[in-house]
Amino acid sequence: MDIVTDGPVLVLAGDFDVRSTWEVRTALYQRLTVHDDVVVDLTAVHSVDVTALKVLAAASRQAAREGQHVTLRGCNGAVRRLLHMTHLIRVVEVERHAAAV
Repeated sequence: MDIVTDGPVLVLAGDFDVRSTWEVRTALYQRLTVHDDVVVDLTAVHSVDVTALKVLAAASRQAAREGQHVTLRGCNGAVRRLLHMTHLIRVVEVERHAAAV
């Protein structure tokens, strides 16, 4: 898992699974200490598991409690299906369209 931060954007690449959740969680919470609105870009994520999505959902809940906001960007069909199957779609916000480059 590669993680690149660009201001309030956390760009993930590779396999986002149980092995990388601690690293992603740490990077996400660090972004939230500096920015009220953070975007997690999953465009370059090849695969994701439920544990990884739960980390994003927990961070979204925590951010909302503190008046902050986490948005997922670049969710492919598999990620969206898993979010729906696990009902985590109710907890996280997914960008409808990727931002223009």
